[in-house]
Amino acid sequence: MMKYVPIDMIQLQGTETPQRVREVKELTRLPVMKAIGVSEPEDLDIIDSYATVADQLLIDAKPPKGSILPGGNGLAFDWGLMTGKTWDVPWMLAGGLNPENVTEAIKTTGTAQIDVSSGVERAPGDKDPDKVTRFIQNAKRSHQTT
Repeated sequence: MMKYVPIDMIQLQGTETPQRVREVKELTRLPVMKAIGVSEPEDLDIIDSYATVADQLLIDAKPPKGSILPGGNGLAFDWGLMTGKTWDVPWMLAGGLNPENVTEAIKTTGTAQIDVSSGVERAPGDKDPDKVTRFIQNAKRSHQTT
């Protein structure tokens, strides 16, 4: 399939082990981004094990119990858990970001990359141009002052 679709990175959002991340990289010969859910300090140890095999990390809120989605639930987590954390691979912050909280999220975590979806929507799947504009402005402003 990859010979028909120009894929430049694979994002794994499930329960893949670090070994499976390594296998996917070897099989596809593509960079791999691993999404990892966070809700408590112990979850940060898990990130370290993926940082040695993934090319990029996506740090998201852990889905609530019973959720059918592994991510993309529009929930934030305690960003203070991320204070002072660094890895040898790039990482992106996700989860519950919106125009009103993106500044705090960036300043608290020090992230250089952010992921947003439902936080800039009027309704599921319907992006609000004003929210998108405000989100981008606030994110840019945060990076200029850090």
